[in-house]
Amino acid sequence: MKIVILDGYTANPGDLSWNELEKLGDVTVYERTAPQETVVRAAEADVVLTNKVLMTREVIAQLPQLKYIGVLATGYNVVDIEAAHERGIVVTNVPAYSTESVAQMVFSHLLTVTNRTEHYAQQNREGKWSRSKDFCYWDAPITELAGKTFGIVGLGNIGMRVAQIALAFGMKVKAFSSKEVLPAGIEKVGLDELLATVDVLSLHCPLTDSTRHLINKESLKKMKPSAILINTGRGPLIDDDAVAEALASGRLGAFCADVMTVEPPAADNKLQKQPNAYITPHIAWASTEARVRLIQIATENVRCFISGKPQNVI
Repeated sequence: MKIVILDGYTANPGDLSWNELEKLGDVTVYERTAPQETVVRAAEADVVLTNKVLMTREVIAQLPQLKYIGVLATGYNVVDIEAAHERGIVVTNVPAYSTESVAQMVFSHLLTVTNRTEHYAQQNREGKWSRSKDFCYWDAPITELAGKTFGIVGLGNIGMRVAQIALAFGMKVKAFSSKEVLPAGIEKVGLDELLATVDVLSLHCPLTDSTRHLINKESLKKMKPSAILINTGRGPLIDDDAVAEALASGRLGAFCADVMTVEPPAADNKLQKQPNAYITPHIAWASTEARVRLIQIATENVRCFISGKPQNVI
């Protein structure tokens, strides 16, 4: 069984091991694969694992040996599922491996805005507290989360975990969700009411035609000017330019994101230049614990496929 990993570096830059996968076949790991390299590198593979390398209809058509595509992520938009199914190729993903890590990142971003810990730590490395006339100082409002309203779009695994943490902070939680009945403590509301009433809005819905640019110029007008918008879902859930303009004009309190429409973003991306934009480089999923789970589940997916009982099939 020939197994090819097309872009293994982000999941395992060297601190983890592919040993268990190597027990299942002849494994070749490429750190990164450019589009023009995909067919050559996967030409003799029975199994291909990919994170962000596209497995398009055109690529799949040129890989007659291919029997299985394993996505090293939860989202599987990198694979043309219809083309794979037509060929009888099994496609799997890795669900729920990063739920805790992404939920933790949501509140890391939120606390960055409300408490500005890193800001003060940096100032005090530069001696500002030592020069203070008083025993304390602050140069921006400090916001208490208890009693504030936390809004969530999408109550999948991550959205639900975020809701639980928000409740633990003493926040009121509202959600726009396709679920008919929500757990106790979470109020189900329409999107317009959610936008208009929340102090914090966190996006956890899948990217579809209906959710692309869900947050745009018009939806931003419905939100409180003091609201904090958090996107750890998919970059195109927001209109970059509209959010940048809202920040610049004071129509949005802060924007926090771990994902961008284009990754890596262009150096002149307007959002990155806004002082109230807090953007991390798509690392919410990348805790050591989450990456260990990712590799374990991906390996088990391959093992189950080989045994004739595939799991996590798309």
